[in-house]
Amino acid sequence: MPKVVGRFIAEMVYGINARGSVRLSEIARALEEDIPLIKTIDRLSENLAREGLVNEIVDRVAAEACARIKDDTLLTIDPSDISKRYAKKMEYLATVRDGSTGELSDGYWTCQVIGAQNGEPETMPLYMSLYSQESPEFVGENEEILKAVDSLCKHVKKRGVWVMDRGGDRENLLKPLLDRGLKFLIRLVGTRHLIYKGKAVSALNLALSCRLDYMDRIAKEERGTEKMVRLEYGYRKVKLPGREEPLYMVVVKGFGEEPMMPITNVEMRKNRKVLWWAVESYMTRWRIEETVRFVKQSYDLEDIRVLRYERLKNMMGFVLASAYFAAVHLGMKSKHQILARHAMNLSRRIFGIPDFRFYALADGIRELLMKAGKGISTCLYQDHPDPQSDLFAT
Repeated sequence: MPKVVGRFIAEMVYGINARGSVRLSEIARALEEDIPLIKTIDRLSENLAREGLVNEIVDRVAAEACARIKDDTLLTIDPSDISKRYAKKMEYLATVRDGSTGELSDGYWTCQVIGAQNGEPETMPLYMSLYSQESPEFVGENEEILKAVDSLCKHVKKRGVWVMDRGGDRENLLKPLLDRGLKFLIRLVGTRHLIYKGKAVSALNLALSCRLDYMDRIAKEERGTEKMVRLEYGYRKVKLPGREEPLYMVVVKGFGEEPMMPITNVEMRKNRKVLWWAVESYMTRWRIEETVRFVKQSYDLEDIRVLRYERLKNMMGFVLASAYFAAVHLGMKSKHQILARHAMNLSRRIFGIPDFRFYALADGIRELLMKAGKGISTCLYQDHPDPQSDLFAT
């Protein structure tokens, strides 16, 4: 990127990590420039208005991450929200349903894609966007989701399996995924009609009559206690009305009164290991929700205060870059493993490091950067062969 833009990106990612905040005033304080604070804020705000900057950052993250995406990597799409209940002057404020309270509120919608592998604890933030239905450029939620899919497919091609909750059970999503030749695993709603043995049958009726040949037990945590849950599962080979591609509805009983019904175009057969892959893949989607909470809480995303829509959208690119650095670059690269542990040890957590380590890691990064010296210049702009290693050696 142009030198000025590259430096601006470095400053923003540094400031977000150093302060754990997306507020421009906090980012500016982290830079500790020898000029009045308001001048630093104005400069950051002006650069943040660069049109399409979020697309450039998202594209760079996808290009860096694509080598980590395997054929069976789960690419979970998670539509979420940023609630701005008391905001009045932010551009194109829309009505959203606050995911924390379930109540309607002013704010913005977000779309995130998180990568994960079955049986592995790490997750990878791969895509983030912000949008509003009040914006004149808004077409629809389906288009925003497919935009995320196409943005990543530019680099990962047809690798990975796209995963969504029941909100993804729409013909305007299922058919485009089939048209693009992409693999998917999407939870069905009971009213969806499928073609089974040449007849249209509701998904729920089909699930209730499905033979469940396999059984497993899993440990499920509820309110701080762990209990064993018995799962029974099987599958039906089906089609979508008007389509010829073979699909497989996996039926899982044990999570609630009604069976869980994910549908996939990944071939299923009477084999415990094959069917369990589908069950485990959907359960992995629940783990992704923790990554979404991590992003919101670690960077205080709902405290975002820029007023203009272009700046709001661009800020999501910087949050993605910051989350990717913490969760993937620092957490996975072998030469930085010891630095990741050092960062977590500095997080000052009272009850130790939790299973979801990214919270502690983000806190540790913030502590390190605040101790590293005067602003970003002492960390990134000195003539060192490896600025990151030098930073974490501080």
